[in-house]
This record gives sequence, structure tokens and C-alpha cells, in this order.
Amino acid sequence: MSWQQYVDDHLMVELPHGGTLLSAAIVGHDGGVWASSPGFPDVTPEEVDALMAGLADAGPLAMKGMFIGGAKYMVIPGDPGAVLRGKKGAEGVTVKKTETALVVGLYGAGAQPGEANVVVENLGDYLIGQGI
Repeated sequence: MSWQQYVDDHLMVELPHGGTLLSAAIVGHDGGVWASSPGFPDVTPEEVDALMAGLADAGPLAMKGMFIGGAKYMVIPGDPGAVLRGKKGAEGVTVKKTETALVVGLYGAGAQPGEANVVVENLGDYLIGQGI
């Protein structure tokens, strides 16, 4: 399966209570985008570095915020070392760390945050199980 198929078939799906992720991507730890859906913002290597550092210690991100494509999200509780979550009004982001990549999903007002989290984290868990 191609990286793009993982995004298209596993992230950009109908959520149980309606809606979908607004956009999603699989991004290497080095900041390179492996695959993304249409509309996924351009992430910078500096943003990816900050996410990686935040996974190790969320304190600085909690103070400054988390940035995805220049958009600032307030950090909310995640799973230390594995998952970052952020909110910006009715929108949000979930970031799941795998061995070599970050699975990133952005959701909007029509999606249930918990359902969006599950979609992103399930793909991340699958990739971890594959050693990716």
C-alpha cells in the first residue's frame, strides 16, 4: 500500500457520527511530507522539530502553542511521548508519533474530537505494529 493510500483510505473516512477530518498527512520525523490529503497545510521542518520536542516534553508547547502550517493550536492533554492534541476554536489537531513518522489529522466543527483522535491514533498504532 502506498503512503497516499494510507491517508486516503484510513484517515479521510466518514466518522461514526458524521463528518471527516478536514485534512491529514503522514510526515517524516525530518519534516518531509510522505503523503497528504488536499488542503493539508504546508508544514515546516521547524514545526515538525517543535512537535517532536513536544512529544518528549509538552511543557514548552503548552506555553507557546503548537503550530501546523502556521496555524496556532492550544495544546490539550494527549498521551505523553506518543500523542499531541490541540484546539483552535471548534477546530483541532491530533498528532500520533510512530517509529519514523507523525500521523497528523486536522478536524473541524462537524467532527467529534474523540472520533478524530481515534482515526489518527489507530493508523499510528498500525504503523507502529509494522515497525514504521
